[in-house]
Amino acid sequence: MFPRFALLAAAAAALLVPAVPAAAFAAPAAQTVDVSTAAQLKAALAEAVPGQTIRLAPGEYRGAFVAQRPGTADKPVTLTGPRTAVLVNDGPSGSAPSCPAPTSGWDSGYGLWLYGASYWNLTGFTVKDSKKGVVLDGSPHVVIDGLYVHHIDDEGVHFRRSSADGVLRNAVVEYTGRVQPEYGEGVYLGSANSNWGCHGNSNGADRSDRVLVEGNRIGPYVTAEGVDVKEGTSGGTIRGNTFDGRGISGQNSADSWVDVKGSGYLIEGNKGTFSSPGTFANGYETHNPATTPSFPNGCGNVWRSNTSDLGGVGAYAIRITSVSACSGRPNVVYASNTVARATAGLTNIPVTP
Repeated sequence: MFPRFALLAAAAAALLVPAVPAAAFAAPAAQTVDVSTAAQLKAALAEAVPGQTIRLAPGEYRGAFVAQRPGTADKPVTLTGPRTAVLVNDGPSGSAPSCPAPTSGWDSGYGLWLYGASYWNLTGFTVKDSKKGVVLDGSPHVVIDGLYVHHIDDEGVHFRRSSADGVLRNAVVEYTGRVQPEYGEGVYLGSANSNWGCHGNSNGADRSDRVLVEGNRIGPYVTAEGVDVKEGTSGGTIRGNTFDGRGISGQNSADSWVDVKGSGYLIEGNKGTFSSPGTFANGYETHNPATTPSFPNGCGNVWRSNTSDLGGVGAYAIRITSVSACSGRPNVVYASNTVARATAGLTNIPVTP
């Protein structure tokens, strides 16, 4: 009888031990995921976890590549590869939703789309032959470093839908606006107020604020502005970039390296040149669309230590469209800015020593 009682006791004891879920034995996500095919890249983006690095092998990756999983401040997600790792999107295709969002059956045509994917690092690789290059929607704290973006139908890099506190540095952006020159901005910060119904999610505006654009080469053959700073954004910095204005189209008022409709931007240490072909009015311009007391657009911006060569075509290195619109928060042009081959001069407002 003893063995029987022992078995019963053992069974009773087993009932007191809680079951361990099978997931507890699952292997943790790999810290580095190596990919070499488009299918592998799509899977890695879909399954990304904070702190992970997705590493691209050299080669061409064709498809719609969308990231929707955020990293964290202390554990960003990194997508990295050499310049010979090339993302291409042959879209768009399918029926688009009324506002851009990843949707089954619709290919946006974007080379790389971060949608609600904050705290990512994108480094080294190439995006080309796509409708748009790199698009960030609702994706703050993204660092883009060393990318090569070229031969794009519309804009090259777009911080949109309040993708604030981002960085674009050490990139080359050229040959944009290949299909629609008026939409061929090299770098696009925010959204026009006419698009805030889709892209505005903070007090009605697209607050893609405090973006740093630094150390990039933008142009040639960027058919719209090298950097278009949209109304409703503020506090960004455009520093140490090289702007090559060859090929700017003049369509849709695209006739300057940088158009500042946002407020409180610092533009310093940039070098801009222009030579034929192209349509060129001024090196830097401000405009004041949809200005209200809540949004004093195109005001409070500062230019310092920029070098401009207007090729004997452009009027001013820095043209401030309206002084009266910014009477409470004026734009400031310092004497450290220099200009060569301008038809009118450095600026149309008094220079600050």
